[in-house]
Amino acid sequence: MPRVRPSAEENCRACARLAAFRDRIQADHPAYWCKPVPAFGVEEARLLVVGLAPGLHGANASGRPFTGDHAGILLYKTLHHLGLASAAVSAGRNDGLTLCQTRIVNTVKCVPPQNRPLPAEIRQCAPYLQAELARLPKNGVIVALGRVAHEAVVRAHDCRLRDYPFAHGARHELAGRLLFDSYHCSRYNTQTGRLTEEAFVAVFEAAQSARS
Repeated sequence: MPRVRPSAEENCRACARLAAFRDRIQADHPAYWCKPVPAFGVEEARLLVVGLAPGLHGANASGRPFTGDHAGILLYKTLHHLGLASAAVSAGRNDGLTLCQTRIVNTVKCVPPQNRPLPAEIRQCAPYLQAELARLPKNGVIVALGRVAHEAVVRAHDCRLRDYPFAHGARHELAGRLLFDSYHCSRYNTQTGRLTEEAFVAVFEAAQSARS
């Protein structure tokens, strides 16, 4: 898997549509982060949580994955419940929250219009995800939040999607690592009942058990 220089990440403007969208949001919200959002957590993690993309008024504003929007409420609460986060709420980049043996990254690092990155944008960001996966030990565990994240992880391992179908609670082995699937903890999924807190926690409990 290719490595990406960390310094290249924050200044990336490779996707013209995403860069232009960030610029427009920055003009309306000067205090927002409005840059590619870096991964959060320990570098030598054994559990990698992969999301979709920064939320417009969440990670794009705060500069930390799943921080400032609804999706982060259940994620950080769950991580804290399992002893993987020092607090149940991620309030901002400088709130002192730390993760234990865990790292969070998004498939696409820049906020996309309507929260929908294009396939070309997912491919453009793939080297950053590949670099994160390269740091994960062979016995490491991945939790993919949603189909897009699942497919990005499978492709990063040079595996065929048809051999690793996405399903909530599914478990796959990829090159010695375990991949667990969950529905994304978005407002839509949690408020419609498609994803319950119990079902979400169960995925992370299974991932933690596999990691120990």
